[in-house]
Amino acid sequence: MAAPHDVPSAAQLVAAVRDFLADDVLPAVEGRVRFHTRVAINVLGMVEREIELGPAQAAEHERRLAGLGVADDAELAAAVREGRFDDSALVEALRDAVGAKLEVANPGYLGDG
Repeated sequence: MAAPHDVPSAAQLVAAVRDFLADDVLPAVEGRVRFHTRVAINVLGMVEREIELGPAQAAEHERRLAGLGVADDAELAAAVREGRFDDSALVEALRDAVGAKLEVANPGYLGDG
């Protein structure tokens, strides 16, 4: 937890709201409200994971870009269009980037390997 903030952390607060929606609200609603409650639960899960994983993922993404010799995603896209990369290095970097996105968006899509 970063100063000056106390417990609970932002991630813990988001988790508490997500749990409330899942445990108390979802069983009590139906139809359109139930659907939107499920969406809200999923969104809060994504926010929680981004809060927890985001800083390390951002640092790793910067290292990946530097390893490819580009400063940012726009420069990476331009370099890909120009065909400036060895295929294996590019594929590995992109696979890692997509994996990080899935860790936040929906870790279930990552499977077991």
